[in-house]
Amino acid sequence: MPEHGSRTTSESEGSLIRQSRKADPGPAPAAPAAPALAAKRRTGLLVTLVLGGLTAVPPLSMDMYLPALPEVTRSLHTSAATAQLTLTACLTGMALGQLVVGPMSDKWGRRRPLLIGLFVYIFATAICAFAPTVELLVGFRLLQGLAGAAGIVIARAVVRDLYDGVEMARFFSTLMLISGVAPVVAPLIGGQVLRFTDWHGIFAVLTVIGIALTVVVWRSLPETLAPEKRHSGGTVEALRTMKSLLADRVFTGYMIAGGFAFAALFAYISASPFVIQEIYGASPQTFSLLFGVNSVGLIIVGQINGKILVGRVSLDKALAFGLTVIVLAATALLLMTSGVFGDVGLFPVAAGLFVLMSAMGLAMPNTNALALMRTPHAAGSASALLGTSSFLIGAIASPLVGIAGEATAVPMAVVQLFCGLAAIGCFVGLCRPWQHTARPNREGTDH
Repeated sequence: MPEHGSRTTSESEGSLIRQSRKADPGPAPAAPAAPALAAKRRTGLLVTLVLGGLTAVPPLSMDMYLPALPEVTRSLHTSAATAQLTLTACLTGMALGQLVVGPMSDKWGRRRPLLIGLFVYIFATAICAFAPTVELLVGFRLLQGLAGAAGIVIARAVVRDLYDGVEMARFFSTLMLISGVAPVVAPLIGGQVLRFTDWHGIFAVLTVIGIALTVVVWRSLPETLAPEKRHSGGTVEALRTMKSLLADRVFTGYMIAGGFAFAALFAYISASPFVIQEIYGASPQTFSLLFGVNSVGLIIVGQINGKILVGRVSLDKALAFGLTVIVLAATALLLMTSGVFGDVGLFPVAAGLFVLMSAMGLAMPNTNALALMRTPHAAGSASALLGTSSFLIGAIASPLVGIAGEATAVPMAVVQLFCGLAAIGCFVGLCRPWQHTARPNREGTDH
């Protein structure tokens, strides 16, 4: 079968990569790809910062805007559910864009599709800054998401190009530390921008950030996919590759489990401005502070995962624990918001959200790493499927949290609990980790 050939090739490539890390001057002449990878890794810190910046584009695009959602509702004379569609549009664009950019990056390399996406992102964000109607804002938020997808999918593919196994899981946790700074500072920046201007100014700031990131990528991010490893086929081959990836039951299980975990996170992102500010009466600045504290929890747990757990505890066990905590936190939130304990106030609800957000530091990097370990031959397409599933499920969850209006947080908790239970169901039913616990922390191949 073709998978066996890809598996043999990927193991050979992994051996060459490991040789490139040793202290000797360089690998044997028979392995021309290894020196190139070694040279790119020696740029370590710079590449890490660039990839962190690219993965920070989604939280920057959404979280800076969160404190302004109630103002957008009033300014554009629309409902809360319609205002949340501006988030859904951006999320949907990021989902669909990855399906295009991922296969493009496997065919043309990583740099060209990434730079094109960044240029379009700058244009769409600048138009959002001047949108006079909610319809126009939704439309260009969709385009903004389509373009921003390039940074998400290509950052993951670059990590897969350069790293494998435990090292890849650790690198994803490092990326979470860097990109996690974005959700910490983004609402704070958004809240401060609103002190001096209105929501249009937030998009102006995002435009400047997009320009700065484009310049850094242009000058500092090398190509990581060698020409001999690129796919020469077109759309048909791309679809065939994605079909073969989806036929891998375990890959699909990790993909969907990660998607539902992300949807629980996005239910919080979408609903929290109204829950914290409208229901509990907090100011935009207080909301931004609480959001930042929750993001710090996610960062800390992500670092515990990468620095302490990875290599000592199997990725499957860490993932199982993270998903269990998500379900427990969502259950507690549902009990509190539905009035079972009476009027509990803001602090207990904020504590429940903190626990749920922190558990994402175990769920998100490990689902990505476990899925990508199985796909060394098509990292771009696999990354596209991972991102698309997460963003599409999240886009569905977003409007559901506002279905009962702005006076209750129960829908948020219900969506989070459902997503957590669905993630565990996919993990247990499709991944079946007990069947491959002896698998090396490299490419998994059991179906």
